[in-house]
Amino acid sequence: MIKVMSEKNQDQDYMRRAIALAKEAAGLGEVPVGALIVRDGQIISEAYNRRETGKNALYHAETAAIDAACRALDGWRLPRCTLYVTMEPCPMCAGAIVNARIERVVFGTPDLRAGAFGGVFDLNDYPLNHKPQIDGGVCEEECRALLQEFFRDLRQRQAGKKSDEAR
Repeated sequence: MIKVMSEKNQDQDYMRRAIALAKEAAGLGEVPVGALIVRDGQIISEAYNRRETGKNALYHAETAAIDAACRALDGWRLPRCTLYVTMEPCPMCAGAIVNARIERVVFGTPDLRAGAFGGVFDLNDYPLNHKPQIDGGVCEEECRALLQEFFRDLRQRQAGKKSDEAR
């Protein structure tokens, strides 16, 4: 018997992989965001944030995944591709998504400070030449908790460092 997975189940499975990538980023001291690009049921590329370790503002999970997918598919257009990312893309990443012609974006938690697909504004509201389908809230609680825990720990480390300096 062949089991056909629903799109929702597939989305959750792929998002769990993005979450695992985000945890790798957190282990390196990076903001825990993971991303992967899927085409025709195959993972084409995977990435996570590397801004701190790479010392480069462009090293977001989404842009790194797009770069790797373009290389893997030998072209700058990514038709029939879905980007899975643990947090709603920022304006830079949303622009890269539009420019790469990614068909669909699935994200975990909204970004109410910098989200460009509904968090702060929606890039799809503008008359651009491409509008990806956006599906948010997949594994939202787990994605949000991962970010909250990371920033809580970071604040505690910074507070401990300040108290050590005061001694």
